[in-house]
Amino acid sequence: MTDMANTGELTVRTWSATADAEGAGNYSRYFTGTLLPALRKLPGFEGAYLLRRDLDGNGTVELTAHTFWESPAAIRAFAGDDITVAIVEPEARAMLLDFDRTATHRSMEADARN
Repeated sequence: MTDMANTGELTVRTWSATADAEGAGNYSRYFTGTLLPALRKLPGFEGAYLLRRDLDGNGTVELTAHTFWESPAAIRAFAGDDITVAIVEPEARAMLLDFDRTATHRSMEADARN
């Protein structure tokens, strides 16, 4: 049986977008090279995943970002008072076909990665 880490009150912020294959590659580089370094400087940021799913045979890709935060208050310091509003910089918007205007939040119940 895999050990499960104690996740405490970790909050996961989830957001999705679509892109063509080139835009998805560009966004992935933006995510790792620009966004993550900025997020790592914020108090309460605990990490992130960027997931990719091919939607069709025409190169359309869904990207889903999951960012991990120690609390909703930490998210509020990043996103503002309404934490449901997605924060998508103009540089990132230019790479995407469409994106969610809102983010969802969930409490992590178990983490079995290790």
